[in-house]
Amino acid sequence: MLKAAALKIPQIRRLWQDRTDLLAQRDLLFQENAQLRSRGAEQGSVFFHYNCSFDALGTINRHARNDLRPDPSFVTNFLGVKVSPRFFPSILDGKAGTIEPLPIPANWHADIAEWAAALRAVDLASERFRVVELGCGWGCWLNNTGAAARQKGLAVELIGIEGDSEHVAYAYEAMAANGFSREKSRIIHGVAAPEKGVALFPVVENAGASWGSEPILNATSIQIKEASASGHYQQLEAFPLSEIVENKPVDLLHIDIQGGEADFIDAAIADLNRFVRYIVIGTHSRQIEGRIMSTLLSQGWKLEMERPAIINLADGQPQIRVDGVQGWRNAGPAFGHIARKA
Repeated sequence: MLKAAALKIPQIRRLWQDRTDLLAQRDLLFQENAQLRSRGAEQGSVFFHYNCSFDALGTINRHARNDLRPDPSFVTNFLGVKVSPRFFPSILDGKAGTIEPLPIPANWHADIAEWAAALRAVDLASERFRVVELGCGWGCWLNNTGAAARQKGLAVELIGIEGDSEHVAYAYEAMAANGFSREKSRIIHGVAAPEKGVALFPVVENAGASWGSEPILNATSIQIKEASASGHYQQLEAFPLSEIVENKPVDLLHIDIQGGEADFIDAAIADLNRFVRYIVIGTHSRQIEGRIMSTLLSQGWKLEMERPAIINLADGQPQIRVDGVQGWRNAGPAFGHIARKA
């Protein structure tokens, strides 16, 4: 008995040291978080100026992991999501092997409003979490909310749609790096649109440096012919929301389609009402924000997060400096009906 107990002592010491290391990392994260908040407040960061009906900072802090280990090939964020510096060379070069602090008031990709709204959808989900990202790029919100949902113990399904073929490859690469199999993830190489058809999508030379390409929807036969001849555009299939979600309920729909969001909301409102529990939208003008509010409020949706687009004025004209964010919760009866049937 004494011999067996002696053999366990080194194991107990290792476990105690691991616990000490984890607590130290947790304390460091909280300290960095407090410093960021203090610095942002002192500088009057615009990213602290949002309207929210839930505890945004508490939501972000609650999902922050304290068991993270750096990976020499990736930048690791506060949720444990690994991002290849190759995706954003001008931003992340030289940062592989680091763990990022909490995004308060913001990090290189998003601010309090967007992080909190996306994680709010995870908090509202139970048993499973199904997320769809329109204009998914490298799968940012698929990976981030998927990782948070998995940490919560939910079954996860990730669906993205993206027009740039290299970004599609990035998304699959990122999902594999973060432990999401292709059985539970799907990226559509195409464009989200109000109705089925053909879209023209720009061809870019450096996918890691171009993340704001805007498609041409409902292209005419002349536009298609000219675009094909120029080599600057590719023809892609355009998909309505019902096809993208496969007529099944969705816990989070993230929309960032470079200025087409209000048109999409208007055209897809029946499917949004029926299938989508929560929407997070990146907005690209104050006019777009007003149109979305008008449409969704009229349908009984509840606005839970709002941070308006940040603009500059140039010769009397508004110019977008930072996209806005809106987080909407489906409060209508239609979604509850389809969710019960699913």
